[in-house]
Amino acid sequence: MTGLCVNVSMALFFSACILHSVDAVFSVRSAGKCAAALLALGFLSTTLAIVTRWHGTGHPPFANLYESMVMFAWAISLAYLVAALFFKAQFIGAPAALMAFSALGYASTCDSTAHPLLPALKSNWIVIHVSSYLVGYGAAAVACVSSLICLLTLRRPSSDERGWERFDMLSYRLISLAFPFLTIGLTTGSVWANVAWGRYWNWDPKETWSLITWLIYALYLHLRLMRGWRGRRAAFLAVAGFVAILVTFIGVSRMWGGLHSYG
Repeated sequence: MTGLCVNVSMALFFSACILHSVDAVFSVRSAGKCAAALLALGFLSTTLAIVTRWHGTGHPPFANLYESMVMFAWAISLAYLVAALFFKAQFIGAPAALMAFSALGYASTCDSTAHPLLPALKSNWIVIHVSSYLVGYGAAAVACVSSLICLLTLRRPSSDERGWERFDMLSYRLISLAFPFLTIGLTTGSVWANVAWGRYWNWDPKETWSLITWLIYALYLHLRLMRGWRGRRAAFLAVAGFVAILVTFIGVSRMWGGLHSYG
């Protein structure tokens, strides 16, 4: 059932990406409305995939990279829906849907076999720790998309010299949303590490990269609020933060071992 829901979600996200692109290029508003509906259905289908996986395994679906990537796609689609609803950000629907589709596509290359949780993961901390991080990652992913579009807009001569501002502001709003979740994830992870391993911090590769990621976004917010960073400099920093997330989330699991090598 989980695999079927994931496949349906992939089809919905891909279709939403195509229709959003048609709306963006040809100003076909009906295509945009259909795309928004398909993206929302993709979110619901991914939610169903998570629920069925949780029910089938008897534990939260955070045991391996397959389950984490499905959760990541869910978080990306959730972040976009929040941005579209509260920040009127339908203009980034195509790349957001493409990112959710790509996350599920990557998940399909991972081992989808259901495994029992390792002893270190059998804790009440797992839901709040992992969920907080993934929601933060989803918001940061959409912020990265907006920042990349901001950079492209700044490079393109246009009669609307301030056209980049809406992308810049959306990135700021999404990073402001993501940062508290990253902070919760980092804090609860430290407490959980003390319970599981007897130390609050072990300088494990994933812990180290999580801290680097947190520091990049803290620097982004500091420079924006205290030094007035906007436009190109802020966008580069937002993209750098998401690159650090990819290293933390995928790179560490693939390239290094450590205490977090299971996911």
